[in-house]
Amino acid sequence: MTSPTDAELCTRWTALDDLELTDDLWAAAACVDRRFLLDLGIRRTASAESGSSDPNDLRGTVSAYFSSHIRSVLLQQVRDSLAAANSTTYSESDADEGWEDDPWADTDTEGPPTAPLPLSVFLTEDVSLMCLALASQMQFLALKIIIQRHNSSVFPHRFQIITRIPLFADPSDYRDLLPAIDSQSGMESFIQGSPWRNVKLACSQVALPSTDCHKRVEVIVSSTGLVDMALSLVQHGVSQGVVGLDELGEDLSLVSRLVYDSPGSETGGSAETISISEWVSLEPRDVVRRYLAHSAADTIVNDIRRLVMPYLFVLESRCERAGKPDSGLFKRLLYDYILHANLDVVVPIFEASKPTLVASQRLISDDEDLARLALACLYGSSSLYDWANMSRIFECLPAWNFEAERDEEDEVDTTVASLSSFLAPSTSRPHSSPSDLLVFFKPLPAQSLSRALDILDVHLESGEILSRWGVPVPLRWFLQSAHDEAQQRAWAMKMARQNDAPSGDLDSEEVWLSLLEDMLKLTRPEELSTNSAFGALSGDDVRQIFFRGLLSTGKFTIAKRVALPRHGERLLSPDVIESLCLDCSREFYDNASSGNYNFGDMKLAYDCLSVAPQSPAILKEREFIEATSRISSFNVTSRPGVPILPIEIRLTKDKLNLVARVLSSNESAYKHVEVLLELVRKLGFREDVLAEVKMLAMVADTALQAEDFPRAFEASDRMVNAVVKLRQTAPFGADSPQVREAVEVCWVACFQLGRQSEAEDVDRKMALLGRALELCPPDKIVDILTSWRKLEAEDIDRRQRKTAERQWRNQGGAKQAGDPRGRMSTLSSKLQDIHMPSPALPSASALASHTFNRVAASFPFSMHGHPPD
Repeated sequence: MTSPTDAELCTRWTALDDLELTDDLWAAAACVDRRFLLDLGIRRTASAESGSSDPNDLRGTVSAYFSSHIRSVLLQQVRDSLAAANSTTYSESDADEGWEDDPWADTDTEGPPTAPLPLSVFLTEDVSLMCLALASQMQFLALKIIIQRHNSSVFPHRFQIITRIPLFADPSDYRDLLPAIDSQSGMESFIQGSPWRNVKLACSQVALPSTDCHKRVEVIVSSTGLVDMALSLVQHGVSQGVVGLDELGEDLSLVSRLVYDSPGSETGGSAETISISEWVSLEPRDVVRRYLAHSAADTIVNDIRRLVMPYLFVLESRCERAGKPDSGLFKRLLYDYILHANLDVVVPIFEASKPTLVASQRLISDDEDLARLALACLYGSSSLYDWANMSRIFECLPAWNFEAERDEEDEVDTTVASLSSFLAPSTSRPHSSPSDLLVFFKPLPAQSLSRALDILDVHLESGEILSRWGVPVPLRWFLQSAHDEAQQRAWAMKMARQNDAPSGDLDSEEVWLSLLEDMLKLTRPEELSTNSAFGALSGDDVRQIFFRGLLSTGKFTIAKRVALPRHGERLLSPDVIESLCLDCSREFYDNASSGNYNFGDMKLAYDCLSVAPQSPAILKEREFIEATSRISSFNVTSRPGVPILPIEIRLTKDKLNLVARVLSSNESAYKHVEVLLELVRKLGFREDVLAEVKMLAMVADTALQAEDFPRAFEASDRMVNAVVKLRQTAPFGADSPQVREAVEVCWVACFQLGRQSEAEDVDRKMALLGRALELCPPDKIVDILTSWRKLEAEDIDRRQRKTAERQWRNQGGAKQAGDPRGRMSTLSSKLQDIHMPSPALPSASALASHTFNRVAASFPFSMHGHPPD
């Protein structure tokens, strides 16, 4: 068996686990050997305390340095071993006295210092690489020592070392490592070296550029957002004489105000983050807005003083240094912010600029500029309900005492007219901004501005009134509608049509009277100008609009008391009240979805007419509503399954067609002649005989189609009587157009019913045909006579049968039973025995004339249109 080699033994020893070392004797012996090794190392390094006597012996110097360091490490290990040996004598009760991580334990005890780099790394690694590593670990003290000892090796890499320092490190901690400028030579100065040996350095000193500082500052701000660290770095560079950092320092100072001092930065919820390149690219107006982006109404003034004003002063200084002074920069940027800010934020700015304050304390010191800004902000605002803040702004404006002059009023009126056209919305510009409006107010002098503020006062009061009654408008609306009567009338109607009561109960008469008072106040009848909300409307116009709005809400009892009071002056004349009631009733009628006047809009339309005095026009409209309700009760439809709407009834040109639709939609409607006649009268045909004739003709035709001949004859008789009476009472007799139309309807209806073979009442049929012959035009006589002859033959045959039956009933006995037609045969034979000369046959016209005369002889009335004189 061969013995293992040294390599195998080493491998086995290395792989052996500590728990497998069960030989206590061997372990104790190894510890003793380690102690002997420590003692040997201490003895062999004793010579390091004396150092090298030859300063030019580099090897001896390095050997002495590391021997000294090794000796200190060995001594520390001995001390640690002794301390460990003493600590092993504790008992178990001592361990229970406290925790290993006792929070109340004294942590100020300092342990032995540890080297920032292992010895092996320090001995073998390149110095520049060690410096880079130490810089990244923020070991600034060790880094400084290495730079001092190895100045020549580190100097070329000084800027790379600085770039390895973490960006969040405080520059004050490594200020000794930063480059500086010698005030005497103007060249770069670096850390003074104290090398181990005297070596001549070949380091070239150059003028230090500021670009490196710019780059590091940009990286710090963009990567970490630690503006204070970047500012500290720049301040150190300036103190060390680095040129070109003044403007960068100003920018960082301003950025630090934005990041750390702007509203919201305390909590961090709305803290600003911005890079230097972004800051430089911002326009001044954008910077001001970012400074004040989170400012509230109670902090805006202070924020402007501590954030915006220093920034604007810096801008002015830069302009002066560039040789382009801009004295209006402060005003321009501040005014621009005011024109784009919300009203609640702008109010404190105006309050801090009151003319009553000391000029040095005012944000806006020029009274005219203050007035122009207020006019532009208020008329450019789209707010509908912020009238309190608008009034607060108005209270901060100057009050000039100028006598009114005609030229100045004309100038203001011209400006108002120009603004009205300019503010008109278009597809390209829905509304104008306050900056646009400021252009119109800039040319106005103080006198004109004073007049414009007077107009603003009127508009603010009008706006508050409109807002109180639930019809708010932006302030610019008053300029847009200054000379537009239609627009003012439309808004007055909207104000009068109150759906809810923002200022009280709509069932109270006092609320409506208060509304009327406010509407009349908006007209300003005592002033000649038209600058109020309803300045283009007269007082009567507003009263009519108010009364119509009151009617539209359905408050008819209040409307009647207001319009027709028992005491005092009436609101409007009776004729106007009647007209407004009719218009409002028709509006309800047209919007109704059902014709039943017992509920809904139709009820409102019907009850609205009770407000006005009951004149013929009012009664006619009431009857029309009743007729509409009657038509709806017959289930008349506009199309299958859809009931007819009231608006369709009103828009029907020939209202008698509605009666025809009633007759066609209801099988039994023709039986109610009186109801239909009343319906015709209420449809607007009262005292119109022609309409009654047409309705009776429709009833007769409907009854004829239903084969209800008695009702058809009855309707025809009433129709004939109406026509006869009309011909007798008409002013122009038969020549009247109305009479001719009635006659036309009558004879056609009589002819249609008279020639019906299904009707058994021959007498009534002959009477109707006789009326048709009387009333028809000459070219229709032959057609009617044809029906007459047929009906006459039937009548003769009927009469003969009746005569024979009557005779048969009168004679009685067997004689009549044996020869019932004997008498007739005898008469026939006698007639056959008579011989008379046969004249020549007459012509057709003569025969028709003879027949007509024979028929007319049996007519129950005269053929003439008027009775004989």
